[in-house]
Amino acid sequence: MQQSGGQAQHVAPHRRSWDYVLRSGLAGGIAGCAAKTAIAPLDRVKILFQASNPDYQKYSGRWLGVVDAMRRIVDQQGTMGLFHGHSATILRIFPYAAVKYMAYDLLHAVLMPTPQDETGVRLFMSGVLSVFLTYPLELIRVRLAFDTKSKPQPGSLRHIITKIYHEGADVAEGAPQRTLLHQFPILKFYRGFSSTIMGMVPYAGTSFLVFERTKAWLYGLLLNRDSRGSPLSDRPPLLELSRTVVDLTAGALAGAISQTASYPFEVIRRRQQVGGLLHPSRMQQISETIRWIYATRGLGGFYIGLGIGYFKVVPMTAISFAVWSEMKRILGV
Repeated sequence: MQQSGGQAQHVAPHRRSWDYVLRSGLAGGIAGCAAKTAIAPLDRVKILFQASNPDYQKYSGRWLGVVDAMRRIVDQQGTMGLFHGHSATILRIFPYAAVKYMAYDLLHAVLMPTPQDETGVRLFMSGVLSVFLTYPLELIRVRLAFDTKSKPQPGSLRHIITKIYHEGADVAEGAPQRTLLHQFPILKFYRGFSSTIMGMVPYAGTSFLVFERTKAWLYGLLLNRDSRGSPLSDRPPLLELSRTVVDLTAGALAGAISQTASYPFEVIRRRQQVGGLLHPSRMQQISETIRWIYATRGLGGFYIGLGIGYFKVVPMTAISFAVWSEMKRILGV
């Protein structure tokens, strides 16, 4: 017991050190990049469907439409067209994932030392911070993915950023809501942010919770270990599985449940993010976006592309959590 207590006293300061913070952030950033790269082609097709790109709507109503949409992208833009906007994704996802997992680790160490101390509010706080800091890169990525007219050109990233910044610049002085965007152009990079925060409640509130609960349950049931890998008893494990396999399973369940809960908000956000192309002089309201989706697609419009979402988010979340856990073991955190 004394040894166990001594270990606890040694681990707690270490989890609050800068060394731990940097290692945790590196593990999270690598995990996020690995997961996003694995599903980048599906991510682009889903954005085209969600944002109602007119060139791809005929593919969105059937399962094989995903394959057909990918073929069209390859025909028009080459294989790398499937990864159009992915450079912005990597720039966004590394700091986003690093901050998200690092904040979670720090909050877990300080505010949630035991599973009983975990609350949705504390998990939500870390998610909101990471989303706010990296959201402009998310908007740029969506605009790049939405562009299907030509092959990616050198400088296209700069062109998209400049275009977003100057949206609505040629609108008359008296136009409604122009003043706010004119005085604070940075707001143009936060189109759809409010719906993102609304979607964070069910998504961030469930993904970590489901992962941690499922992981702890599977570790105990299959491996006879607690969630940190320590043996629970002398009983041999039920199955000879690696911890990575169990992490993948727990992450897949977390991805499926959190995706179902937050998907309508994701569709609303995508429409708002490309709304600057249709209404460059003003911010598109959430209520306006909801009415447009319902009027054009009905209730099913809020779940358009959900099948792709499962194919995308489930493996992405599984890979992300598994790589994060494995990188933490490799880096000694």
